[in-house]
Amino acid sequence: MRGRIDGWLLASLALCLLAPGLAFGQTNTNPITRQVVVDAEKLMGLDFSEAKIDLMLGDLKEQAGRFESLHRFAFSNNVPPALLFNPIPVGMKFETQRRKFKLSPVGKVKLPANLDDLAFYSVGELAALIRTRQITSERLTRFYLERLKKYGPKLECVVTLTEDLALQQARRADAEIAAGKYRGPLHGIPYGAKDLLAVEGIRTTWGSAPYTNQVFDYDATVIKRLEAAGAVLVAKTTLGELAMGDVWFGGMTRNPWNLKDGSSGSSAGSTAATAAGLIPFGIGSETYGSIVSPCDRCGATGLRPTYGRVSRFGAMPLSWSMDKLGPICRTVEDCAIVFNAIYGPDGLDQSVYDRPFNYDPKLKLSKLRIGYLKGDFDEEKGERKEHDEATLQKLRALGANLIPVELPDYPLRDISFVLSTEAAAAFDELTRSNRDDLMKQQDADAWPNTFRQRRFVPAVEYLQAQRLRYLLIQDTAKLFDKVDLFLTPSLSGRSLLLSNLTGHPEVVVPNGFTKAGTPTSICFIGRLFGEARLLAVAKQYQDATNFHLQHPVIADR
Repeated sequence: MRGRIDGWLLASLALCLLAPGLAFGQTNTNPITRQVVVDAEKLMGLDFSEAKIDLMLGDLKEQAGRFESLHRFAFSNNVPPALLFNPIPVGMKFETQRRKFKLSPVGKVKLPANLDDLAFYSVGELAALIRTRQITSERLTRFYLERLKKYGPKLECVVTLTEDLALQQARRADAEIAAGKYRGPLHGIPYGAKDLLAVEGIRTTWGSAPYTNQVFDYDATVIKRLEAAGAVLVAKTTLGELAMGDVWFGGMTRNPWNLKDGSSGSSAGSTAATAAGLIPFGIGSETYGSIVSPCDRCGATGLRPTYGRVSRFGAMPLSWSMDKLGPICRTVEDCAIVFNAIYGPDGLDQSVYDRPFNYDPKLKLSKLRIGYLKGDFDEEKGERKEHDEATLQKLRALGANLIPVELPDYPLRDISFVLSTEAAAAFDELTRSNRDDLMKQQDADAWPNTFRQRRFVPAVEYLQAQRLRYLLIQDTAKLFDKVDLFLTPSLSGRSLLLSNLTGHPEVVVPNGFTKAGTPTSICFIGRLFGEARLLAVAKQYQDATNFHLQHPVIADR
């Protein structure tokens, strides 16, 4: 989650004045009078006559009592509201036929003479080594566990090493493969999971001090599906506190290209560990930039799937209408492999749709309508502009006919408060109990202050913002009448916020390095549930470059 406090929302402070139950840590018994309502009006931009105010007073007092009754319910964080966000525009048609999942041939893969070179093999290459019995899952798992122990503290990217579980899963994978029961390209492959995903019997801290001893008695759906695919969980990786930034209760996750810098967030640990060769891939989440931003900073490749593609059961809710889980990998095709294992309904997360994923890397770019956000690229500056222009030229050389497009014009920042308002509801108990004082970050832009402010967002304004979001979804759909997908600068312009509000999928890939030696990236945004085509196009660009093949060097001392 990336975001700032929207100052105008302070105008909705009126709810604090109108509802006695909103005083944190105690009950406010101040009476609701005409003057209280008049003062509230000034903050909310309203102007009722005295007669209208007097008519409201009785009901306002009764309403405050209802709020008190609601506050007596102790909601756990995993209880969703009885409302489901629908990202699908009116009239949209979907592919229904399911075809075989196709991968590119990896060629002959040999175990390197120097085992350290394994650190940066792709999932596909590691799978070939395991499938051909050149290495066992246990040996590969021990190799990555050692790297996590050696470099994890330097990057501050690991919350919990799951060594016992990992070795158990690796030995099981080896036994199954020896018996001829090969499950597919993730069988025996180690990975890390962002520490907002529940793993039975292992603490899940959400990156925040109030939850450091939290242990669930079940696995998140994504964890279950990766286990079913034979993957081996080696670590719970760091995230910024409650999915914001790269600062967590244990420190700040580092950028492996420059240890003085943070890795960005909030999928900080999964990204830094993948980029540094401590795990072959990680699972991250994005609400607003939490996959794209750390991948840009650390030089990883990531997929933020369509909203409603991957079950969030067992994942910490931040924003029920915006949270998305996705893979962070070395290559685009690795993202396809992982996504193929985790997508689809589970009967638990009711927001998930049943749509096919027909990935086929052999697409001809010349047959696609590929757009680019001309205005946003024109406004880029410096090295990023140079790298983005080179990306566009490379795609043209590969046969793409790039079409200039622009996003619909909506006040995105003014409706972005839906994210933090939902987060305030998700963490209402934290605010009311004052346990938010335990959190590491306490400045104006940090969660504790934001949660308190968002308690004062009127329900009417929240729903009006969602209505505007509905119109945004309809108009964004018109853009995809013109193109199949489009390119965008990773962090500038409006596409990151817009596509998170509309729920469209996005792939981020490295596209260069600054003079200081740190990575830059480019993003591809596709149709809803269009991950197959989106990944295939991004793969062709990535295969024609070598940025993803360059890796950071972390000093041993």
